[in-house]
Amino acid sequence: MSLVTGEQGKPGKNHCYVIAEIGINHNGDIELCKKLIMLAKTAGCDYVKIQKRNPDVCVPEAQKQKMRETPWGRMTYLEYKWKMEFDEAQIKHLKEFSDDLGIIFFASVWDKESVDTMAKYQDISKIPSALITDLELCKYARKNCKQLIISTGMSSEQEIRACIDACSPDIIMHTNSTYPCPVEDLNLKYIHHLQKTNPGKAIGYSGHEFGLVTTFAAVALGATWVERHITWDRSMWGSDQQSSIEPTGVLKLVKGIRDVTKAIQYEAGPRREFAEESKKKETLRK
Repeated sequence: MSLVTGEQGKPGKNHCYVIAEIGINHNGDIELCKKLIMLAKTAGCDYVKIQKRNPDVCVPEAQKQKMRETPWGRMTYLEYKWKMEFDEAQIKHLKEFSDDLGIIFFASVWDKESVDTMAKYQDISKIPSALITDLELCKYARKNCKQLIISTGMSSEQEIRACIDACSPDIIMHTNSTYPCPVEDLNLKYIHHLQKTNPGKAIGYSGHEFGLVTTFAAVALGATWVERHITWDRSMWGSDQQSSIEPTGVLKLVKGIRDVTKAIQYEAGPRREFAEESKKKETLRK
């Protein structure tokens, strides 16, 4: 995998794509979301992503009226979920804001209405791990999205295969949906299994672990797409904040991925001799 840059600064064919997953870490604050989009762009990420859902459809009936303590006071779980959602005008604004910065903005879609909304503004969407068993939604997203990503967390091999067979995603992300995930449960060699069983598909890694080293290892193992949650401050309120990367970490994430990509750019084969090394040989060998 090489970090070769094409014409006009476009990524080369072996570029590793980095998705900055804002998710719900914006806490319903569009200005905070824009700050995180700017962070992703500054760090060199290729994509930035939020979650989009209709809580009336997505929240289970048994959960809707349960009370919850939130930064906006005590309210039902359904009210809280609506507080976290951007409406279509805000989505349009965030998309235009991202376009102006030069980073691609899209969303994980949780229902058909959200597929329709996001399809107006972007031709890429993601089915999150929680919904890859909803084959009707997967097929609907496939029909309405030019490029489709799925994550494989919390799913059996049979469930993953059923989703792939149903919607033929373009990108399959290895994921463990524990937040945060212990490193011993990451099972990174599953990337090799996905590569072997899904020829022609791009295989990626969506990480929820503490730290960056294991994400770099996923790239070395062949992941060509990487997704990590980002936040302005891990101490902020929210369920995903603790397993997210703060600003300095986002900069280190992208640089590390680019460095690993350069380091593994050559195919396996006889040992190569490089120009600088040859100079050293001339000075040290008789």
